[in-house]
Amino acid sequence: MAEPGRRPAPDGVRTVRAARGVALHQRRWLRVGLPLVLFALALAGWEAFVRLRQIPHYILPAPSLIATTLWDNLGSLMGSWLFTIKITVGALLLAVVGGVLLAMLFALSRWVEIGLFPFAVVLQVTPIVAIAPLILIFVESTTAALLLCAWIVAFFPILSNTVTGLRSADHNLRDLFRLYRASPWQTLRHLLVPSALPYFLAGLKVAGGLSLIGAVVAEFTAGAAGKETGLASRILEASFRTEIPKMFAALVLVSLTGVAIFLVFNLVARLVLGKWHDSEVKQDR
Repeated sequence: MAEPGRRPAPDGVRTVRAARGVALHQRRWLRVGLPLVLFALALAGWEAFVRLRQIPHYILPAPSLIATTLWDNLGSLMGSWLFTIKITVGALLLAVVGGVLLAMLFALSRWVEIGLFPFAVVLQVTPIVAIAPLILIFVESTTAALLLCAWIVAFFPILSNTVTGLRSADHNLRDLFRLYRASPWQTLRHLLVPSALPYFLAGLKVAGGLSLIGAVVAEFTAGAAGKETGLASRILEASFRTEIPKMFAALVLVSLTGVAIFLVFNLVARLVLGKWHDSEVKQDR
């Protein structure tokens, strides 16, 4: 029923709107369904290849065997999975706090950026595999060393993207803020931060996966064993014992964790930017 004082839309307009709604609904389902179908076909092809060629499970296990092994060993892998998640989330939080604060400091002082940015670049271009043994030597706690390694990997994307976003603010708006004699803090809060938000969220998607990679690679380098270890240690143990299905099961948990991290941050970006930024609004048109 039309609102009082408001004319109802013509039949042609309502038809076009309904058609757009149906098309939008179909695109959304296609965006979700197509990757799932292709992934299912890839798993089916893998299963068929292993069974038809009769490949031994210690060379290449079938997806069904990996799923069964994962279910049977889920209890023993759960502690390691939670440890890996703890290292990943902790490193990502440190990267977000450190990267955002340092990027804001760069935005407020050009000289600070000139002086400190090269150090961030050095951390980024130095392979974590090369410096992880040194960190493990100088840091007594293995958990702290793993956290530091994962932080180094995840830190630079947050810093770089946030700095780029802070620099991307419209220069005419910058001049307007100067004209009204806005303080550096007011400029940062009301102009630079909203401008940098899409870039920060894009960097967050990258840093989330990199923090997981950093945690796993650091643990591979450490070769840690014992109770307080992550999935990388379970993969190493399974490879030493030629338990290839169990190794793949642990690898599946690592992959699922990375996919979950990406999906969470992708949802956050859509919720935050979906109503005003073109990078997310155009996806629904």
